Amino acid sequence: MQKEFSLSNDKAIINFTAKYCNTPEQLLGSYAFRKILGSYLEMLKHRGSNIYKYIEEGINRCIDDKVIDDIIYAFKLLIVLDCESIIKFNSEYSKFLSNKDVLVSFIEGLYGYWRRLERYTIVHNNKVGDGFQSVGFIDANTQFSQLILNTYRKIEENIEGTKPKVYRQLPAGGNAGLIVKNYKWNCPEKYEKLVGIPFINSIVIDPPFISYPKKNTRDGVFAECFGNPLEECKINKEHWVCYPAKVGSLLAYIYFHRDFMAHGVTLCNLFELAKEEEYSNSKPDMIYVFGARDNADKVKTVFYDDVDNNIMLGYVSYGEEIDYFGYMKKMTLTLHNLIMIKRGFLPVHGAMVNIVLKNGKTANIIIMGDSGAGKSESLEAFRELSEDYISDMTVVFDDMGVVKWNGDGKPAGFGTEIGAFVRLDDLDPGYAFREIDRSIFMNPDKTNARLVMPVATYNEIMQGYPVDIFLYANNYENGEEIEFFDSVEAALPVFRDGARMAKGTTTEKGLVKSYFANPFGPVQKKEETDRLLVEYFQKFFQTGVKVGQIRTRLGLKGKEKDGPKEAAIKLFEVVKSL
Repeated sequence: MQKEFSLSNDKAIINFTAKYCNTPEQLLGSYAFRKILGSYLEMLKHRGSNIYKYIEEGINRCIDDKVIDDIIYAFKLLIVLDCESIIKFNSEYSKFLSNKDVLVSFIEGLYGYWRRLERYTIVHNNKVGDGFQSVGFIDANTQFSQLILNTYRKIEENIEGTKPKVYRQLPAGGNAGLIVKNYKWNCPEKYEKLVGIPFINSIVIDPPFISYPKKNTRDGVFAECFGNPLEECKINKEHWVCYPAKVGSLLAYIYFHRDFMAHGVTLCNLFELAKEEEYSNSKPDMIYVFGARDNADKVKTVFYDDVDNNIMLGYVSYGEEIDYFGYMKKMTLTLHNLIMIKRGFLPVHGAMVNIVLKNGKTANIIIMGDSGAGKSESLEAFRELSEDYISDMTVVFDDMGVVKWNGDGKPAGFGTEIGAFVRLDDLDPGYAFREIDRSIFMNPDKTNARLVMPVATYNEIMQGYPVDIFLYANNYENGEEIEFFDSVEAALPVFRDGARMAKGTTTEKGLVKSYFANPFGPVQKKEETDRLLVEYFQKFFQTGVKVGQIRTRLGLKGKEKDGPKEAAIKLFEVVKSL
């Protein structure tokens, strides 16, 4: 990004490298402020606002670039003078400054318009410009936020003639800041379109971070294509950023368009941001391109197994239909799972937890199930009961993991994510507010509202925990909370069917099924996965893993809270008896 400022799709991106403002005069004279003011005036005009009519009458002509210049000049004067002094100094402003109440409403509206935008600051640490250079990045974000607050307050004080009695220290700068840098990497010829797109080096977030994507559910499964989709797309490198992620044991380059910046930034709460030495001059295991433009009639959500270059490629084209974090997260995990299947490992859509009870008993438990089956809710129930039962609890994975064989020939679980992408409705109401300082919220006022929060360290998810209990999350029927199977033949049909009562996390409704409860790899590679299922489940029974199902009853009306909790209590009793 070369420009000092861009405004697109309700997202404001400020390039501190190109321009960094230290004073109110610099702020008001910047291209960014002019752009925001013009956009706000256009909105007022579209609404037929009385404030807009007042400004037109006060300036005595239709609003154009010259009028915007006059408004900015008036604001600069209001930094140092009150309305009466300005009118004495220049009588042309007498009509514009005559109604203080309307002026304050105008200032408040402009400030509110700015704060409703998603706001991002960027520093290119491999460039030298006239902007941000010597000030520390975190300090720069803090000072920028304070500059906006001080400018807004000073203008209002000089309009009203009094200081406010209540000061609200709201975050007024960037919601998130990125330090980006261009790196050379071992790029195959087919991926040259991605060369030159900067990598995210570090991220700073100013919570609470709340985004409002256009969609709040995901639809369908990702299909395989048999030609490189990058050959058909157009990428303006000025509008793109790459998040280098560690997804389990794999390295992923996740490229995203600036209009989906909120999803890209949210990745920092879900996947470990790789270190510079891990991706510089390296070829990734997988590449994901999110939001590219092409000539297709419909939005594409596809993956391509590039055997020649040993890269698994995910591709989602630009469109409002994919403006949901689930598309960012689930395609990344699909690419991971496809590689795991190729390597002979079993990807599991579920949750795994290592618990140590107060009586000293320990257990490593996997609860498997598709979206809404009760995986995360069961972990939440564990957390709520921890004071009574648990001395230590480590979340190995919350949504997607993989089972491999450890050195002793026993199954061990590994995670893919350091965070959790959970429904607000399925959490204790107070818990989300207690985590507000580190969580990222999405559409908190809508059905399927979500938050993404860190839950484990990368070292914890990659430690490899021997599997003691492997359960299928049954959310659709009553019965014994925990039921164990006595053979592979009895267990496999339940796990293969992947039945669940849809909870509104996708566009599905009612009782639905998906192969191995995992539409993110196993569905696309059924034949290969089925061979792994037979092999792994035989080993489970041979090595003493207790295989069964846990009835969370999450899909049954009235049992959304009590179902997972009762199942968790029963599971604690099982662990105590091990």
